[in-house]
Amino acid sequence: MRSNRNHDRKRLEQELGGETYTSLLRQLHEANAFLRRFGDWAELIAFMREGESDDPLKEEALLAILKAHAADRDPRWRAVLLAVFWPGLDSIFNRKKHWDVDADERWQNVQWAFLQTVCRLNVGRRTDRLVRRLMSGTIHRLHDEYRRVWRLGERETATDPEQLEELLEGGEELDLDAMDLRAKQEAEIKRLREHADAGRISEADFLLLVGTRVYGKTAAQYARETGISCDLARKRRLRAEAAIRRAEEGR
Repeated sequence: MRSNRNHDRKRLEQELGGETYTSLLRQLHEANAFLRRFGDWAELIAFMREGESDDPLKEEALLAILKAHAADRDPRWRAVLLAVFWPGLDSIFNRKKHWDVDADERWQNVQWAFLQTVCRLNVGRRTDRLVRRLMSGTIHRLHDEYRRVWRLGERETATDPEQLEELLEGGEELDLDAMDLRAKQEAEIKRLREHADAGRISEADFLLLVGTRVYGKTAAQYARETGISCDLARKRRLRAEAAIRRAEEGR
């Protein structure tokens, strides 16, 4: 698993060396004099990873990137931030292994929690302690995601079909929490179906999201059931969720 993450990190850093991302750095040079000392993203990333996380100059560089992202929501900024924070996310991944024994799924969820935190961070209201806010926000969002999965597992156990049949036969009250969960699941499936019908995601991606995001299956479990690779399932889910997020943010 570590070799796969290292490979993905190196591939991401190589992509940042291309012209597509170099143009973003030039954009920052025009807006921020301090950042002109960095000739490429590799130099900036090295600076951001060294020394104290609360260095005022690091906060200045990070604020410039986050403001640019807030202005145009270009996903390339998120790729840059993912590269900058990779060591920190790797640390979260290792510290929270007791939350999920499936390493592939845990790493996927760490990245997703980070990207969601970036997208929801309001730099117009607060511009201080950005590194800490992003890292703590990622941990909180990751915990919320796993808490949802844990609760789903508890409720699924409580509403086993045979147990539900016994409740109905005995005239006892239905599990209202389970009914509420089912209503939320149906609402989420309806939302995903609308995106599939609009052509934003494929039918295969719709089924992938329903299986993993609605019913709580891991990417590894879904991959085994459908005969695709776990890596492909994770990448397809990231692309599909990004397409949905772009569509919903544009409304």
